[in-house]
Amino acid sequence: MRRHGWSGDIPVDDDEAVRRIIETSRSAIDARGTVSVSEVAQTLGVTRQTIYRYFPTHETLLAATAVSSVAGFLDRLAAQLGSIDDPTEAVVEGIAYTIEQLPHDRYLGLVLQPGKASAFTAGVTSDIAIGFGRSILQRFGVDWAAAGFADGGLDELVEFMLRILQSFIVDPGRPARQGHALRAFLNDWIAPAVAAHAGVPIPHSHRR
Repeated sequence: MRRHGWSGDIPVDDDEAVRRIIETSRSAIDARGTVSVSEVAQTLGVTRQTIYRYFPTHETLLAATAVSSVAGFLDRLAAQLGSIDDPTEAVVEGIAYTIEQLPHDRYLGLVLQPGKASAFTAGVTSDIAIGFGRSILQRFGVDWAAAGFADGGLDELVEFMLRILQSFIVDPGRPARQGHALRAFLNDWIAPAVAAHAGVPIPHSHRR
């Protein structure tokens, strides 16, 4: 870690440096909806090169800030859907609920919107995107390992879910599916894939 700058208040380690960079970025986004690397550097009393040491691009800074700030969305997800313990239902509801919340959550939009600085800008399989997807699935009351999705299997399920999310965000449909229609579509086409991998039958309630 660089040992100068920081307006004389040197972070004790890299973890603290990252935390302070993200907090500064979040404050700017809360105030104006965006932030620049130069602004973060100036506020913290460091050079832009110091910021780039931890976040190689402006996009990765924005994505990391957004992911650190979606706790409100995840809390709402857990409150409304956390009792779900079936893996197929969890994936369907995780996708549907995320799509429905996207227009209403500033930081969720920064995480997921393609075509702008976001976790998807770096790629749907980036560590940031996978970490966010894991956070969604882990808010459900599902024993993922017992359901056949241990370790790497869960990461592949997360990737599958994120790729589906990305496709809906890039092209919502004409007209865009919502509510029951959205869930019926996901239950017809996504639930069977998840159930087949888990080796469990698709509950009748998952069918149209």
